[in-house]
Amino acid sequence: MENSGNPARPVISVLGLGHVGLPTALGFAEMGWEVIGADDDAGKVALIKSGKSPFFEPGLQPLLTKHLETGRFRLSESVGEAIRASQVVFVCVSTPQKEDGSADLSQVEAVARNIAQNLNGYKLVVSKSTVPAITGQWIRRTISRFAESYRRAAGASSKNGSFEFDVASNPEFLQEGKALENIFQPDRVVIGVETDQARRILETIYQPLKCPIVVVRISTAELVKHAANAFLATKISFVNMVADLCEAVGADVGEVAKGLGLDPRIGRQFLQAGIGFGGSCFPKDLRALIYMAEEHGVDCGILREVVRVNLRRTRLFVKKIQKALWVLRGKTIGIWGLAFKPDTDDIREAPSLKIVKELLGEGACVRLYDPKAMANVQRVLPESAAQVTYCQSAEEAARGAAALLLLTEWKEFRDVDLASVRSAMDVPLLIDGRNFLDPHAAIAAGFEYHCVGCAVATDGIK
Repeated sequence: MENSGNPARPVISVLGLGHVGLPTALGFAEMGWEVIGADDDAGKVALIKSGKSPFFEPGLQPLLTKHLETGRFRLSESVGEAIRASQVVFVCVSTPQKEDGSADLSQVEAVARNIAQNLNGYKLVVSKSTVPAITGQWIRRTISRFAESYRRAAGASSKNGSFEFDVASNPEFLQEGKALENIFQPDRVVIGVETDQARRILETIYQPLKCPIVVVRISTAELVKHAANAFLATKISFVNMVADLCEAVGADVGEVAKGLGLDPRIGRQFLQAGIGFGGSCFPKDLRALIYMAEEHGVDCGILREVVRVNLRRTRLFVKKIQKALWVLRGKTIGIWGLAFKPDTDDIREAPSLKIVKELLGEGACVRLYDPKAMANVQRVLPESAAQVTYCQSAEEAARGAAALLLLTEWKEFRDVDLASVRSAMDVPLLIDGRNFLDPHAAIAAGFEYHCVGCAVATDGIK
């Protein structure tokens, strides 16, 4: 498959078909571009090619079906083939965390080497993976070095068979559960470029979105993503610290957050108190930014406190459970929600799993239910007749429980008949780790209701 595309209508390849790559690829196809998806995981490619999404994301499955049928999205079993057949290459591979907090960029380097081996015309190489600043420089250097090495190995002179390429950064700002909404209705698109040609190509690709495009240098674009996630994580840890103070003085963190959020300088988003943040981005990106800052001698104490506050959330929540139940050993506890957030089946760094494991360590038995994440949880926490039971509904998870914990704010939990749930439990104790349910409705249904950052009693809200 050769690079014979029209420069005005470039073929796009997306390398890496995970939670960023697959929505990105289908988003480009929906915008009208011809897209080739490739991944080193042959099983994942085969699954997608058969028409099945490898993970849950609202709206993703219908879009996959649509563009496999339109032909605007096709799969390649070979990453090299996808590179050769495209003019714009989006790198969406994983950048997992090392023990010291730095990003493992081995997959990014492997892609850069693969691109070097398959240069057959001009390529715009766009990093969408979350990477530390100056990664773009290393991508450029790696492609240049290995392209020259491959040419020599093939017996070509340094001039014959060489091709131009540009490197750019286009960080993603996708929220799991809202990925397609973020793609089609973005607040902004950030592109870091070195040449006018690269800028024009990316502006053309994103032109259908009619949104602000921020054009900066590559290292600036790379830093924007880490800084954005660190700031949002800071807001969450801040409101959780305020929640602890609210509990101590008898205030209501929900009302405090409302008063804060109405200030346009602060905004309402990410001021929801609870059991802390998880997922594949915030924890990893925070630690990566801390590592990056310390490597350059920059004081990042504020970020270390954000991490510390978040790590304490699950322990404090377990203490809240212990305070309400006294002894945990031998007690059955129902769990509503296992994914790290609603509208996804992702359980990476999920606070819920940390809480479940602490409860099991205390000798409690758990009845687990999540609308989408059950299969993923079962891979890391197998069912056990003694302690772990997987349930098929919210009501079933509450059966015979001495307490019910809400750990992920799935919308379906608001529609449950609380009176029916209460009657199925041994003890009507409801502990809301996300401040998601209506306290009045829970109390009216006969529950003793507890939440995070506010004082609630069985006879009403104090």
